[in-house]
Amino acid sequence: MSLWYRRVLHGLEVFVVQPATAPSRDSSFGRLFAALVANIERVIQGKREQIHLALVCLMAEGHLLIEDVPGVGKTSLAKAIARSMGGTCHRIQFTPDLLPSDVTGVSVWNRVSEEFEFRPGGVFANVVLADEINRASPKTQSALLEAMEERQVSVDAHTYQLPQPFMVIATQNPIELEGTYPLPEAQLDRFLMRIPMGYPSRDAELAILESQGERTHTADDLQPVAHASDVADVGAVVSAVHFADELRDYVLDLVDASRRHADLILGVSPRGSLAVQRAARSLAASYGRTFVIPDDVKRVFPFVVEHRVMLAPDAQLRGVTGNDVVGSILGSVAVPGADGG
Repeated sequence: MSLWYRRVLHGLEVFVVQPATAPSRDSSFGRLFAALVANIERVIQGKREQIHLALVCLMAEGHLLIEDVPGVGKTSLAKAIARSMGGTCHRIQFTPDLLPSDVTGVSVWNRVSEEFEFRPGGVFANVVLADEINRASPKTQSALLEAMEERQVSVDAHTYQLPQPFMVIATQNPIELEGTYPLPEAQLDRFLMRIPMGYPSRDAELAILESQGERTHTADDLQPVAHASDVADVGAVVSAVHFADELRDYVLDLVDASRRHADLILGVSPRGSLAVQRAARSLAASYGRTFVIPDDVKRVFPFVVEHRVMLAPDAQLRGVTGNDVVGSILGSVAVPGADGG
């Protein structure tokens, strides 16, 4: 059953929407999403867009990379998400001397039982904050790969399942690069989205300053407004959001344009096109829609693909950024229903 398609009537484009079973604003999904946003906004002021995108990433069963300067609320956002859904949150401070076993866990000898027992590492939580992930060695960074892709950890030939839902929120500072190890493309591809926090607006920062000296809310003060099991169950709801064939062609046109772009030496992988579809479905559901529209794809596309492409050296010398390239791709590919035919 098609929920979104074009019909030409006397040269006029008509978008037809048919009813289907998916979340509405009054559905349990809509109430859950709105409650999480409102609760997180109690401690993260002036960042509704970033909060919304972070929850879209969570509902799409993805992982989030937050890249920005210190002091803009990256850590608070991760802790607020975990507290709001009543889940566990572990913070792993990535440093050059951090070992892979510190992340995944290690088997230790129990002299009482005379056998090895597994001691879980920091990755065993609903929300894992990988703080300043680019400060750890590539060997330690790669300890997250299996966890992010398969939601499990393998240690000494034994496999341990991670709790559900499971989300890695990694942060990195793009300014201070001395003594850091840039994330390889294979690991960047594991992150569904990358978002900047950005500086707060003047009004939001004024409210922050005025609150000093008063009893203010922190992420640790938040009370859960949902259960982790509720969040884990929404994956099936998001997957049921309709994605029209025309939009799949649109996504394929966008990723194909990235692979042929003169300023890129690495375009979007098939995992990237799947990520665009998942993120667009989750965004549509967050607005209470049963179907994806082109604007959903256009909105999530920059956050999903910018960290997956690699600029050509000559483009970097000319000052071209990934954001510039993504913008040119969106501008060069025709949007379904916007061609007048």
